[in-house]
Amino acid sequence: MGNLILFLNAFLSYLFVFVLIIAVVIVACIIGVKWRKNKDAKIAAEAGMSVQADGAGNQ
Repeated sequence: MGNLILFLNAFLSYLFVFVLIIAVVIVACIIGVKWRKNKDAKIAAEAGMSVQADGAGNQ
């Protein structure tokens, strides 16, 4: 019975670490997608501003 308790303790400990790592990966992916969308929006806004500054948009 003691060996079973030790096994379950070790198993649950590793399971907790695994779940924690997966949670960190998911949060990192969400943050990465958010940053990328913000960067793309910023680049698109700058590109739109440069087109208007050149006068190409005023025909």
